[in-house]
Amino acid sequence: MKSRCPSGRHDLRQIQEIASSDPEVLRAALVREANERRRAECLVKIQNGAVQLALELLVREPDIEGFFGQFMKRLVEECDSHACGVWLIDDAEQRCELWMAHLVDRLYTRDTPGWEALELPRDSMASYLFSYRPGWVSTIEYEGEDERLPQPVREFNRAAGVTSLAVAPLVLGGRNLGWVALSTCRSVATESQWRLALLEAIARQATLALHQNRLAESSRLEERRKAILEERNRLARDIHDNLAQGFAAILMQLQAAQRTDGTLPPSVASTLDTAVELARTHLTEARRSVGSLRPNVGPGEDVGTALRRLADLGQRTAGVPIDLVLDELPRFGDGVEREILGIAQEALTNAVRHSRARRITIKASTVQSLGVRLSVADDGRGIARDRPTSGFGMTSMQERAERIGASLTIVTAPRKGTEVVLAWEPSALPTQIHVVN
Repeated sequence: MKSRCPSGRHDLRQIQEIASSDPEVLRAALVREANERRRAECLVKIQNGAVQLALELLVREPDIEGFFGQFMKRLVEECDSHACGVWLIDDAEQRCELWMAHLVDRLYTRDTPGWEALELPRDSMASYLFSYRPGWVSTIEYEGEDERLPQPVREFNRAAGVTSLAVAPLVLGGRNLGWVALSTCRSVATESQWRLALLEAIARQATLALHQNRLAESSRLEERRKAILEERNRLARDIHDNLAQGFAAILMQLQAAQRTDGTLPPSVASTLDTAVELARTHLTEARRSVGSLRPNVGPGEDVGTALRRLADLGQRTAGVPIDLVLDELPRFGDGVEREILGIAQEALTNAVRHSRARRITIKASTVQSLGVRLSVADDGRGIARDRPTSGFGMTSMQERAERIGASLTIVTAPRKGTEVVLAWEPSALPTQIHVVN
């Protein structure tokens, strides 16, 4: 009820003024009403213009950077302003940074030559925008040397002759995606009001375009992930149904030949033994390839159960003792669990194939009851300093870690073994890859 009181008093005052017999009071009320109506009509016109511009740009500039670039250019021109910048918050909502800027009749992006050399107080402004909470929900207008602004920003404004800075948040559904900032080198009160209205109108349309682009990009990534997963599953089926079954049949025939009652010549028996060993080895490799391509958690299977299955399979096919040390692990979601198990499978495969280890140890423990720390260690020959660590297996593990924002560390030394350590938390920092020799 309190929020309605000011409006009620305002309506009562209007009624009293209109009912007044004093011509001056009546004239003032009519002038004020006419001004408010013109202001409302102007705001509607600005909003419609922003919507029309957005629709035109979406058709002409399907690329989001091109869309924002044209929006910023039009905003600077229409407002007779000095510069415009867009600051975006990262997905984890841990920080923001300058995404693009329109400065001195030129658009700059991260791919533009001279981007890093731009003399802009980007770091101090980014920190200020992210920490100034009122600016997360409302448009804020500053004087050029406003005391609220960081010192580097005030100095920049003074040098550039900026007298006014307006910052509008890119808010949609209660979530802030970033900010658009407009700086002007001259400011008149009436122009300032119109400029703020135009900035907010364009910010709303830009927010919708950015949100829709992110949804489309997320959908594209998900479709790509599904396509890759389907292709991996197809390859796994082909290997299992053709190669693996074929090697199994060949091995059975060769073993049957070995059991023949007749005595084989020594050279033939030796060749047959070699053929049996080759068939058995390649059958093992085919089965291991199937496991590498399809390391997914099975139906109703948690990470701990899946790791036990992988360790048991490795134990049976590798002939190397594999120790498994597990905490009670929570569920992390299908996408995260798939990548964790993929890294575990790749690290285990590398240890079996290349390390010449006498023992392999797999450990998985919780991190702050929410995340996971996975370690696959061997006591083998390690990775020599002059050997590359960017082969397909390493690249595969790195890509998987990046997809879930995990930290991947490889500790190795010649003749002292290798340990692959994955650390993942729900609010993890961007992926870090470390190779420690």
